[in-house]
Amino acid sequence: MRLLYLRLMVVGAAIAASPVHAQGVTELEQGRALAQQVCSECHAVGTADGRSPNALAPRFEAVAATPGMTGAALNAFLHTSHRAMPNLILTADQTNGIIAYILSLKK
Repeated sequence: MRLLYLRLMVVGAAIAASPVHAQGVTELEQGRALAQQVCSECHAVGTADGRSPNALAPRFEAVAATPGMTGAALNAFLHTSHRAMPNLILTADQTNGIIAYILSLKK
């Protein structure tokens, strides 16, 4: 339980420390950076990443390739509690960035 609490604190700190809008940085680039900071502990977030560090966490490319995956579906997912995933509190800009990044992985 303590380990989960510590991880949630680290995730929260990483989210709080990430820039909301750095000059010259696109939403997609912000989303990629935030995914690397916050999500990569469990998920394979990059296209070159083989498999997710956590076998239960899908690769972001697999999420993007899910039939019917849309920005609205990702938005709903990111704002819904999940038993196996920490409850992230994301700003609207952070949510939009992660969504933009995941959708950019569609082939």
